[in-house]
Amino acid sequence: MPNIGVAGIVLLVILGLLLFGPSKLPQLGRAIGTTLSEFKRGAKGMIDADEKSEQNENAKE
Repeated sequence: MPNIGVAGIVLLVILGLLLFGPSKLPQLGRAIGTTLSEFKRGAKGMIDADEKSEQNENAKE
């Protein structure tokens, strides 16, 4: 996956300002951050549950 770079980030910020306006961008960023943190928490929970069930299977043997 190619790196975006500084010019790409600036372009994305300008595009975001044009599409959503300066008042909506903080709300949008907050929503994206919350969604990512919930996704990470769910993925970690699934991994922990899988490891726990794997340990239980190994303990039975």
